[in-house]
Amino acid sequence: MSITEFNRPIRVLVAKVGLDGHDRGARIIATSLRDAGMEVIYTGLRQTPEMVVNTALQEDVDAIGISILSGAHMTVFPKIINLMKQKGMDDVLVTGGGIIPERDMEELNTMGVGKLFPPGSNTQDIAQYIKDWVKLNRNF
Repeated sequence: MSITEFNRPIRVLVAKVGLDGHDRGARIIATSLRDAGMEVIYTGLRQTPEMVVNTALQEDVDAIGISILSGAHMTVFPKIINLMKQKGMDDVLVTGGGIIPERDMEELNTMGVGKLFPPGSNTQDIAQYIKDWVKLNRNF
C-alpha cells in the first residue's frame, strides 16, 4: 500500500510520557515514519497522558505512538486509553514500544492498545503496521 492511496498523509503523534529521559528510539521512529511518508508530531520528553491526548485531539492524528523505557507502561497506556475514551477518540490507534514484558503486552492489547514493538523492531514493520491499521479503521 502506498501512502498516496490516502487523501492526506497519515498523522502520527510520537510521545515520551513521564520522567523517562531516553528519547533516541522515539526520535528514530519519528524519523522513520516521516521517511515512510507520514506526518509526524513529536512531543518531546516528559509529557503527561493528558498532554499527549490533548495534543492528539488538537492535531487530529490517526495514531499515537508511545515510547516507554521506564517500566510505567501498565500505568501510562491505560491512562491514555481511558482519556481517549472520555474524548470520543475511539478511531485513533494507540501503539508504542520499549521495554515491555510479553505478558504485559498481551494485557495491554486486551485493554485496547495496538501492537507493541520491542527494541530492535524493524522500523519498516512499524510503519506498515500503522498504514494497515489506518486503512482498515479510518475513513481514508
